[in-house]
Amino acid sequence: MRYERPETIEDVTTLLANAAGRSFVLAGGTDLLVRMKSDEFEADLIVDIKAIDGMTTIVHTADGFEIGAAVPCAALAENAELVRAWPGVVEAANLIGSTQIQGRCTIAGNLCNASPAADSVPAMIAAGAQARIAGPDGRRVVPVEDIPQGPGKTSLRKGEIIEAILLPAPGPRTGDAYLRFIPRTEMDIAVVGAGVHLTCDEAGQVATARVALGAVGPKVILSDEAARTIIGTRLDQAALDALARACSDASSPIADKRGTVAFRKHVVGVLAARAAKIAYQRAGEQ
Repeated sequence: MRYERPETIEDVTTLLANAAGRSFVLAGGTDLLVRMKSDEFEADLIVDIKAIDGMTTIVHTADGFEIGAAVPCAALAENAELVRAWPGVVEAANLIGSTQIQGRCTIAGNLCNASPAADSVPAMIAAGAQARIAGPDGRRVVPVEDIPQGPGKTSLRKGEIIEAILLPAPGPRTGDAYLRFIPRTEMDIAVVGAGVHLTCDEAGQVATARVALGAVGPKVILSDEAARTIIGTRLDQAALDALARACSDASSPIADKRGTVAFRKHVVGVLAARAAKIAYQRAGEQ
C-alpha cells in the first residue's frame, strides 16, 4: 500500500486518476482507519489531504460558508458565525461519535462514506448545501443530495474529490434543526434522522421549506411533498400532523434488530415534526 501526502489539489486528483487499483482519501480517517484494520481491506493508494491549503479552514464569504473537506466536526461548533447561521447543521455534525471522534471526523467524509444513517447529511441537504468537487477535468459544484447513490456508493468519478462543503448565507427569518433517534444515549448510529430548514414571511407563515429524512431509505430522502405540507402555515398542529404523515409515507426503511419498518416510519414523522417546531422557533428569533 502506498501513502501520499500531496500539497495541492491538482496533485491529489492526478494521484487518484492514475491509481491502478483501489484508492482512498484520508481526511479525518475515522471511518477509513477502522476499515483498514480489517483483514479484508485492500488498498493500493491512500491520499492524505490535510496538508493542502484550505482543506482545514472555514471561510465566511458573502455567499455563505466554505468548509474545507478536512475540517473536523469539533471545529464547526467553535465557529460562532457558523453556529448562528446553521445551528442544525452544527448540531448534527456534533452527534457523530464521541468527543475524540469529533476532533477528527469531517462532514465531507461523513457524506462520502455514503451511509443512509449519516447524521450530518440530512441536515446539510435540508440546508441546501452544495459540494465543490475537484477532478482531472476541473471543478464542479453539485447539491449534496446528488453525492450519495446508495449504501457506500457515491456519484464521484475516478480522480474526483470533494474539496469543500458550501453552505449558503441564510436569509432573514430562517431556521434549521436536526433530530435523530438512537437506542442508546450517545455514540450510536441513527435508527431514524430528520432535518428541516424553513423560512418564514413577515406574518409568521412558512414561506419555504426543505425536509430531509435519514436512515429510512438507501440514501437520504429529500421530500418535497413533506415540505409542501407546512408551506403557507403557521405550523399549527394540523400542519405538523400532515408533515408527520408525509414523512412516514415518503420513507422506505428496512427492518432489523434496531427497529421494525412500522416503528421507523412512525418515528421519522415524529422527529420531523419536532425538528420543524425547533426550526420555526429559530426562524422567529431572527
